[in-house]
Amino acid sequence: MINIIGYFGLIFNLLSMTMKNIIHLRLLALCGNLIYIIYGFLLNSMPFLIGCTIAVIIQGYHIYKLIWINKISQ
Repeated sequence: MINIIGYFGLIFNLLSMTMKNIIHLRLLALCGNLIYIIYGFLLNSMPFLIGCTIAVIIQGYHIYKLIWINKISQ
């Protein structure tokens, strides 16, 4: 059952790599990493938790930056 959560995270991350729109790419990667955080918590795996938490922060920052730049340029 726990592995199904990991597979969902994998699917989101793989789908993000197929996106041409950078915001969609970042949103899917963010969702995938959030799922991986849940997966890491269930596995009690600190490397998953640390790595994916850092990735969520980075993705969130870039999404904010992209949205902010689009609002300013419009």
